[in-house]
Amino acid sequence: MSDVRMKRLADVLVNYSTEVKKGDWVGILGDVATLPMLREVFLAVVRAGGNPTLFISDETMNRIFLREADDDQIKWLDPTMTEYVEKGDVYIRIGSSTNTRAMTNISGARVQQVASARRSWLDTRLNRSAKGEFRWVGTWYPTEASAQEANMSLEEYEDFVYGAAFCDKADPIAEWRKMEAVQQHKVDWLKGKKRVTLKGPNIDLSLSIEGRTFVNSHGKRNMPCGEIFTGPVEDSVNGWVRFTYPSIVGGRAVTGIELKFEAGKVVSAHAKENDELLQAQLNTDAGARYLGEFAIGTNFGINKFTGNILFDEKIGGTIHMAIGMGYPETGSVNKSAVHWDMICDMRDDSEIYVDGELLYKNGQFSV
Repeated sequence: MSDVRMKRLADVLVNYSTEVKKGDWVGILGDVATLPMLREVFLAVVRAGGNPTLFISDETMNRIFLREADDDQIKWLDPTMTEYVEKGDVYIRIGSSTNTRAMTNISGARVQQVASARRSWLDTRLNRSAKGEFRWVGTWYPTEASAQEANMSLEEYEDFVYGAAFCDKADPIAEWRKMEAVQQHKVDWLKGKKRVTLKGPNIDLSLSIEGRTFVNSHGKRNMPCGEIFTGPVEDSVNGWVRFTYPSIVGGRAVTGIELKFEAGKVVSAHAKENDELLQAQLNTDAGARYLGEFAIGTNFGINKFTGNILFDEKIGGTIHMAIGMGYPETGSVNKSAVHWDMICDMRDDSEIYVDGELLYKNGQFSV
């Protein structure tokens, strides 16, 4: 029997996050492990009048490709996907994992080679999205592997996942609209401001937001959500930051990351574990050493680290930054095949000032 919370989540994704309408070309993407959720989304798309295309992937085959493909195969772009990202209307991705360490022995350079080859797909999606031509959202399907990563039973993890998306409520969409209103107050206050300064035991950093736009992220792109974010002026970031939690890329956890910035560029970087992957990410292309995103997590219903960036970056009382590609709708012009989020806890003796005025202290907004 299908979990009613899955049906609610499918309804949120189709009728709130992406607002599928009659005639839309809707791509539904997910691993074979997510099939129950893919079916619910497929049904919701059909009932909304959309035209669904199913793109199913497989962790095992992804690893085979990373290990075995030659350079020509990596450079080849599936024309089906190219056609879709250029002409589709909606993108709904259901993430999952059946083995959170499945990519541990795949080199970081190899992962980035594939990402670089497929960068045109990402650029097209984001540019069309910024123009309002392409609506998209990503969510997560709970599995035993993800539950284990989060130190929970599957049942506990299901409660966590669906609760974070308000799908334990009778009307999740109404809850997301409440969050939208709360966050919009913060975004309105930030409009027209110029400089952000962050101080705390894990950070001493300044950056410019002059001419940039903060986005109110309330379940239209990520589900669950709860953040406000922008793209810093590329050459404005100065100082250092030590990220509190591991950052996971391709199933590999990079821990103890410290970055130093000068005139926007990462000039020094170190990780306690998997430093090789950190360096590979930073050396992918010129844009990978600059910030594409600065964000403040606002979802206080997500109150623990689970090893999944979709949830972790929204933790109330934290900030996160992403090296690499920025979102055009924020005003960012940073281009990269990388977009890698890293999280810093601000709940202990930490402050954020904007143009000299206190915005945030010890994980709580003051405005």
